[in-house]
This record gives sequence, structure tokens and C-alpha cells, in this order.
Amino acid sequence: MGLNMASLASGSNGNCYYVGNEKEAVLVDVGISCRETERRMQRLGLSMEKVKAIFISHEHTDHIKGLPVIAKKYKIPVYITPATLQGLRGGVEPQLVRAFRGYEPVEVGGLSVTAFPKYHDAADPHSFIVSGGGINVGVFTDIGTPCDHVIRNFQQCHAAFLETNYDDDLLDRGHYPYHLKARIRGNHGHLSNRQALNLFTGYKPEFMSHVLLGHLSRDNNHPGLVQELFTAHAQDTLVVVASRYEETSVYHIEGDPIPLAERPVVAPVPEAVPAPSPPVVQQLSLELF
Repeated sequence: MGLNMASLASGSNGNCYYVGNEKEAVLVDVGISCRETERRMQRLGLSMEKVKAIFISHEHTDHIKGLPVIAKKYKIPVYITPATLQGLRGGVEPQLVRAFRGYEPVEVGGLSVTAFPKYHDAADPHSFIVSGGGINVGVFTDIGTPCDHVIRNFQQCHAAFLETNYDDDLLDRGHYPYHLKARIRGNHGHLSNRQALNLFTGYKPEFMSHVLLGHLSRDNNHPGLVQELFTAHAQDTLVVVASRYEETSVYHIEGDPIPLAERPVVAPVPEAVPAPSPPVVQQLSLELF
């Protein structure tokens, strides 16, 4: 059994992540065109007919560009929060829209998808854990800072898509204006290589077999730099750097299922761990990230 995972696209030019079992699958974000999503899945031997739901993390263009067309063409339900839906530039057919809430699992056949809030410069941003057969695959991208929600869920994952957006030195020396550098580094921006590595080395469970590093900045990072940095600390975890230009391979995730008593809490987070408050969203281009 187990779960299959692949990055179809990962970067400011488009993000789309696939997680599924033998019978059904979900997409997290559709930031590339319908045609390109189909092409990349076909090259991997993946079928759109297995995709039973799409989950949207937030409303930025690089996460929703292909959503209206692909949802309409395949009649796929779209799980999205009301605040995120309001920010979409292209509409989704109303009959396909489904609302979700943090820490309330959504059952998709043999899969269960649990959203949790995070810090990012968007109306109501969430990340996700996709579970099946006791195996958890997490999507941890577009995160300003590793809050308690992120840390707690990362500790439960057999595999993860993890953002490594920028290298501090490259960002410092780069051509971006000061205000944009500050925004990228801010608590509602993106994870640096160092922040992601600290999350990985500090909270990676022993059973995490794969980490797919993604959303690398074109100007402020380099795949070889990220690969070398994480491989040095990976131990038995396979490190893959996801491309902004093409799909990764499909990775099959197996392992010992997490006992029920140790799986993520699916009740609302206690008040002692406040949910990230939504920032004031400015309509500035995030495609430079």
C-alpha cells in the first residue's frame, strides 16, 4: 500500500503537488496550466481520473493559475476556505466548491486530508497533511516562520514537500529592493534554507523517508546549494530538490503506520497555541519569490 507523491511544479512560476494511493489522489494547488498539468502527469504515468479533489493553500497566482480550467474539465471538487475563494481572480464553478477548516479532516476515498494554518502573506493560508493507511505526507511551502502548527505536523510525516525558498547571502547580495527583501524574510514571507534546515534537523521524525525541497527562488537560491546543505544532515532520509521547470519522479512512501494514539490531533488547536493571524494583504507581485 503506502502513498505516492510527486511535485509537478514548484516555484514562483507555479506550484502543484500530487499525493495518492492505488485508487485515488489529490492535488495540492494547481499553479500551472491545465494542459501542462496533464502533460506532466502523463509523463509520470499518473491519471487525472484518479484525482478526486483539489486543495488550495492560498490565492496567489502561482498556486491557482490552472485551477478554474482543470476543475471544470474534470469536475473535481475544490476544497478552499471562503477567504481564499474571495481572492481568486478566476472563478470556480460554485457546484465544485467545498469549504474546509483547519484540523477538520476531509475524507477522499481512502485518503484523509487535514489542513492547518500557517504564516504567509495571504488572506487565509493553510498547509496540509495527506494521510492514507497510517502514512502521512505533508506539504510545507509558502511559510513565513515555523510556528507551532508547522512544527507539530512536520513531526508526524513519513515524507514532506518542504520549502527552501532563499539563501540569506544570495538574497543580501541580490538586486531586489530592500522592502521586497524584508517582505520575503518577514514572518509572513518564505522559509530560508537555514530556517528549513533547522526545522528538518530539529523536528524530523526517525521514520521520515523522503523530503522534497521546493519553491526555490530563481534569483536567490540554487538547487546544488540546497541539495548539498540538506544531504549533509539527511541520515536515512532521501533528499530531492524539486524543479521550478519540470516534474520530479513519483516516490512511493511506505513505513510503519503511526499508531492511532500518536497521530496528529484533529481537534482545534488549544488557545495556548494561537492560530496565525491573517496579515494585511497587499496586491504586490509575489512571483519574484
